[in-house]
This record gives sequence, C-alpha cells and structure tokens, in this order.
Amino acid sequence: MSVWGQEKSNFVQFINDQHHWVDSVFQNLTPKERIAQLFLVRAHTNLGQRYIDSVAQVIKQEQLGGLVVFQGGPVRHAQMLNQYQKLVKIPLLVTFDGEWGLGMRLPDSTVSFPYQMTLGAIQNEMLIYEMGRQVARDFQRIGMHFNFAPVVDINNNPKNPVINFRSFGDNKYNVVRKAKAYMDGMVDGRIIASLKHFPGHGDTDVDSHHDLPQLKFSKEHLDSLEIFPFRELIQQGAPAIMVAHMNIPVLDATPNIPSSISRKVVTDLLRKELGFKGLTVTDAMDMKGVKKFFPNGEADVMAIEAGHDLLEISENSARAISLVEKAVKSGRVKQTELDQRVKRVLAAKYWLGLNQYRPVNTVNLVNDLNTPASKSLVQRLADAAVTVLKSDRRIRSFDKRDETAVVSIGINQPQDFEKGLAVQLNNKKEFVITGKETTDEMKELLKEVRRSPQIVLAIHDNRTRPGSEIKVNEQVREFIDRLAGRRTITVMFTNPYVMDSLPVERSNSIIMAYQNDPFMQKAALKVLLGQVQAEGKLSVTVNKRFAYGDGI
Repeated sequence: MSVWGQEKSNFVQFINDQHHWVDSVFQNLTPKERIAQLFLVRAHTNLGQRYIDSVAQVIKQEQLGGLVVFQGGPVRHAQMLNQYQKLVKIPLLVTFDGEWGLGMRLPDSTVSFPYQMTLGAIQNEMLIYEMGRQVARDFQRIGMHFNFAPVVDINNNPKNPVINFRSFGDNKYNVVRKAKAYMDGMVDGRIIASLKHFPGHGDTDVDSHHDLPQLKFSKEHLDSLEIFPFRELIQQGAPAIMVAHMNIPVLDATPNIPSSISRKVVTDLLRKELGFKGLTVTDAMDMKGVKKFFPNGEADVMAIEAGHDLLEISENSARAISLVEKAVKSGRVKQTELDQRVKRVLAAKYWLGLNQYRPVNTVNLVNDLNTPASKSLVQRLADAAVTVLKSDRRIRSFDKRDETAVVSIGINQPQDFEKGLAVQLNNKKEFVITGKETTDEMKELLKEVRRSPQIVLAIHDNRTRPGSEIKVNEQVREFIDRLAGRRTITVMFTNPYVMDSLPVERSNSIIMAYQNDPFMQKAALKVLLGQVQAEGKLSVTVNKRFAYGDGI
C-alpha cells in the first residue's frame, strides 16, 4: 500500500515513527551524505544562469538535503527545481519564505495574500484556513514543500523593525487562533508549515539580519508572552519551528550566543521543556545575528550541537559538513542524535510523497498560480479585514450625489481607491498633497477643501513594507490636523501604528485598511460606499485612543 493511503494527518507522529523506505535510504548513504541531508542551500533564478549553475555544482557534489528558494520567476523556478532534483539521489526538500504566499518572493507573477497584521483583524478564521489551503496548492504546483510561515511572534513593540506588520498583532490569543488556522490549512494541503521565530522576536528593536538582538526579560515574562503561542501550537500539532538569532541571557548566559545555536534553547527548552517533536530549523545562517560572534563555520557546528534538524543557508556548506563530521568523530556531536535527525528529515520527505517524486509540469503554470478563485479569496480576506474606528455615522450618511472633496496624501497621482471613488461621485474635487507645497498654498488648499460638505482624506503608505510611522513635514501634519474634523472620513492605507503619529483621531470616521495594496483599496472603497459592512477589529493597540479589538 502506498504511503498516501495510510493515515498521514499527524505529521509529527509520522516523522518519529519507523518507516522501511526511510531505513533503506538511510543505509545507502555515506556518513557525509547523511550530514548533508540537514543542509538547505540558497537558490535563485533572478541572478543569471551562472548562479543557477554554481548552485547545481554544490548540490551535486555535496548531495544536500534541500533548498531555500528566493526571488525569480515561477517558470524559471520550476525548471530550476526540475534540474536540481535530477542531481540528487534523494529528492530535495524545497523550502520557501512565503508568509503572504508565493508573492512574498515572486511579487510580479504570483498571488500575494494580505500581510499577517491585516489578517489579524479578520474575525472569521475559516478564511485564513482557506488561505493556508490555497498557499499549499500553489506550493505544490511549483514543486515546493515547506513554508517558513506563519509568524507567531507577538508584536508588542510598535517600533519593531523586522516583525511588525508580519505579525498577527499584539494579542497572544488572537495570534494563536490565526496561526493555527493558517498552519492547519497548509498541513491539510500537504505542505509543512513552520512557526517562527522561536522563542519570540516580537519585542525587539534590532533586525537580526544586521546584528544580534538581545532580550533581557525574565523567564516568567517569556513564558507568559513570547513563548505562549509556541507552547499552545506545539500541543496542537505544529510540524516545524524556526529558531531565531537572538541573545536571551535568561535562557543561555553564554556571552553573545544566539538562541538559534544554543543547546539550552533548542534541546532543553524547545524539545524537553515544551515537548516539541517536530522539525526544528535555524533562521538563515548567513545572517549577521549569528555569524558575527561565531564565524568560519563554528556556528554551523553549534547549530547541529544545539539539536537542529535543518540548517538554513550555511555560508559554506562543504566546510560545515566537514566540520560536523569531525565533531561527530571527536564525540562533540553524538552519532545517535545525528542519525535520529537525518531519519526525521527523510521521514518528512516520505510524508511529502517524495519517495515517488515527479517533476513539475510547466505547461500553464503561471495561470495555475493566478486562478480567479485565488484572487477572489484575496479580496474576501481584504473585505473581512477592513476596520472602522470611532463611528460609522459619516459612512452611513455618505451621499454620492453630494459635493465631495477627495484629498490624497503619500502618493503623486490617484490610485485604485481614488479612481474607483471618482467613478461613483457626481460632484467631486480631487487634491493630491505631495509635501512640496508652500505655506500659502496649503492655506488656500485647506480653505477650498473645507467648502465641500463631504471630505474623504486618504493616507497612503506607498512602501512595500509599511512602517510604524510615515514621514510627513510639519505643514502636512498641520493640514491633516485641521482637516480631520466632523465632516471627514479618513481612510488609512497604512500600518495601524501610524495613527499614533498622525493627527487623524478627530475625524468622524476612520477606515483602517492596514496596507496600500489594490485589494485593500478596493475593500476600503466598498466599506465607504456601503457595499460591505466592515467586520474587522484592530489587531494591535496603537495608543489609549485605539486599542486591540476596537472596530464598529
């Protein structure tokens, strides 16, 4: 009977059981090849053929366990994966950082779902489960198996430079509910989901890509907050967990040691104390947060010593594999522990059906990754996330026939929201504030806008990664303050934290749309025009005025 016919729903139990296929494959590997199964190498298709070929050399020579796929195009990716899979005795485990789907790395040719902070506002978790299922379909269609998502960090620091909008928010119970829905959707769709960034990257003000963040909390604090979603989701079958590069003295007092390569964190805390039996994976081993204090491959050996199953993007995998082999011979790394991990990785490949690997069919690939059903799901998620704050009185009385002033800030020309609104209004005046206006011009503009009985103020954050603050000059800030009165509906296509630094709170209604993408602009427009009722609730506490869970 094929493995697909067996009960495979419990991934964690499955990878810890004995399997004939796993044992026979394991027996046929050399000691070096066994170690190589634990290494994932970086793969791109946007850096030219020479890069693709150089990675092919590494895969072939070292018989690595898998890939971490980055930017490029879907068809080129599928062709690259087909080429790489031919070079190995055991099919590669293909991983990808797709928190908002394939669009996170392939934004111009595949679907991007809303950011997690936007999803945090949704009240119907089934929609997020559906998203997980769709992400799994997209992964399988392109030949990938393992998504480094969801993020379960609790974003309790508004100034967090690296998590922020990638988190479901600052309420630990909401984070768990949303993460479970996304995780279950992916696992039910037969791909591996990975919670990240253990033990919790939500309260840092340093980006571990560039340096080593430090968390100086007590164990009680970590247990009650940072670790809470991991503990809950481990009990609910989390398949994999990624460990972050953070220095947490209360968990390991070794100077400058990142949690990712600490045995006290990976084995003692995650495995023993929390009882996690799924796959552990490091955050990227080429990040400054880990290699700064442990250079020349020492971090790789320490990651294996710490208890990891998979190492993401070693700076030099050949060097790392040799160093790990030496560490096994010297007794620094236990052979039995290493073998157990190799078998876990092989069992994960077996669960994925890679014992019957088939290449990706590239015919119609781009269409299959951009289906109407997928796009409609994105819109349903967006519609369900939009949040109305303060009051909806102005929205209920909004009249398309009345003269309306539409004022846009943060853009140079009308975007989808403005264009969509313009079609609906009989009598409109449109203003785009660029920030280059003189004081006199701003005074005149304010007078002219205020002549309209209805005012719509749209604030856009045009950056791909919406930050907690938008830089506007003092004149624009004052203009917003003077405009945000009882006739005004303010529409925010920004990170919710922006409401703390821009004086919008005197507006009659605030429509919070969380991000500037076309699907959020369309959703906000529907709410403004009364075509859908806003059901979203604020996913974070911004200040005393706007708290988690607020929403009309």
